[in-house]
Amino acid sequence: MEAKINKPVYLDYNATTPLDKRVLESMMPALTSAFGNPSSESHLLGRQARDMAEAARNQTAKLIGASAREIIFTSGATEGCNLAIKGAAEAYRERGNHIIVSAIEHKAVLEPCKRLEQQGFTLTVLRPDSFGRISQEQVAEAITKQTILVCVMLANNVVGTINPVDEIGAICKKYGILFFCDATQAIGKLAVNVNQINADLLAFSAHKIYGPKGVGALYVRGKSPTVRLAAQIDGGGQEHFLRSGTLNVPGIVGLGEACELCAEELGDKPSASSALRDKLETGLRKAIPDIQINGHPEQRLPNTTNISFKGIDAVSLLGKTPDVAASASSACESGTSGSNYVLRAMGVSEDLAACAVRFSMGRFTTENEIDYVIDRIGGSVSLLRGKTPDRQHN
Repeated sequence: MEAKINKPVYLDYNATTPLDKRVLESMMPALTSAFGNPSSESHLLGRQARDMAEAARNQTAKLIGASAREIIFTSGATEGCNLAIKGAAEAYRERGNHIIVSAIEHKAVLEPCKRLEQQGFTLTVLRPDSFGRISQEQVAEAITKQTILVCVMLANNVVGTINPVDEIGAICKKYGILFFCDATQAIGKLAVNVNQINADLLAFSAHKIYGPKGVGALYVRGKSPTVRLAAQIDGGGQEHFLRSGTLNVPGIVGLGEACELCAEELGDKPSASSALRDKLETGLRKAIPDIQINGHPEQRLPNTTNISFKGIDAVSLLGKTPDVAASASSACESGTSGSNYVLRAMGVSEDLAACAVRFSMGRFTTENEIDYVIDRIGGSVSLLRGKTPDRQHN
């Protein structure tokens, strides 16, 4: 008997992940019995909340090879990116005013950099190669005596391409320049160690790793060098005076549990995800020979594929296939120009960029779902091209 498939089939894990039931269970005490304010250390409920948050801080730090005191809890990667970039620019303004950033960063990185440019900072934007990678040579050539910060993401959210951040981080360290790495798409999919990549600042979100929305973490290097940031939210002085506000203890507990689960399961998941990704690409290529796969063929996330269906508008394709949940653009940029700026920066033509669909698999994706998607997408492309598909699901 064919396994039952829940519809729509969810292949948009890069946008957000479902909350793991184990994460939800870990959060329940902080939502019910241990509901105190962690800053209220004069009574038991406050101390319970504080202890839960600190346990989660340790879990979060362990996943990326950091120490607990180097973790700042945020509302998510967007806030983390803003605090890292604006906070570093303000704190190190006396050293220089030059920032280097890649052209295919998430808008949560690009927009703060553009804001700083309006405030008098100089911005160098590095264009990637045709695979979506930034080289260490590009970074080295862009460095000037005024450079204070380099921003290069670990893995791109649109095409999944992985940057050589080890080498980029080493160059930054050599010249005494801060290196900020947006690791939002890489955490939980790849082994990430902040010391290996020489990151001074690194941000990510819980909801990309089967945790709750509205919480994330910013790593701030504590020594060699000790990184200074200017706070962007002032108030009661929580989080080492870098991010004031009452801690979101249930969310933080969920983040910690999600990090611990990722650490436990990371060894097996990349190969499993890549097998599903490869199965999807092989099946779609067989059904639709003229597809174009965007991004690096090897140096990419194990769960991500970005495919241009020539002559078929991506939005129209997904509209024709409502039982498949995938992305025609980055979810964080819907309603704007979407993620086409990433593909265009890679040299993908405007027509092919408009035809691109991102499929991203995750912890709960099955082979039966991949078979279903191959069949449905293949059938929809044939219909949109005016051909009769060989078979269709009702």
